[in-house]
Amino acid sequence: MALFVIFIIVINLVSFSMMGIDKWKAKKKRWRISEKALFAVALFGGSIGAILGMYLFHHKTRHWYFVWGMPVILLLQLVMAAVIMKKFAVF
Repeated sequence: MALFVIFIIVINLVSFSMMGIDKWKAKKKRWRISEKALFAVALFGGSIGAILGMYLFHHKTRHWYFVWGMPVILLLQLVMAAVIMKKFAVF
């Protein structure tokens, strides 16, 4: 369980950092991080970091698929976590 918590913290720090780095690269007109990569990291557990990064760095907030997609991913992850915790009687 502790390893899972560490994983979630790390993946959220990675997704948050990716949003910041991509915003910096956008301002400098440099090679960008793909939107697929940003969504992939969010899907693997980094949705909270991605959402925080979006709004802190004001990045991708004009793209409807980020504005709606990231919260939907988070919601699905929370539902999955609740189902798994209930199934294994973690509550």
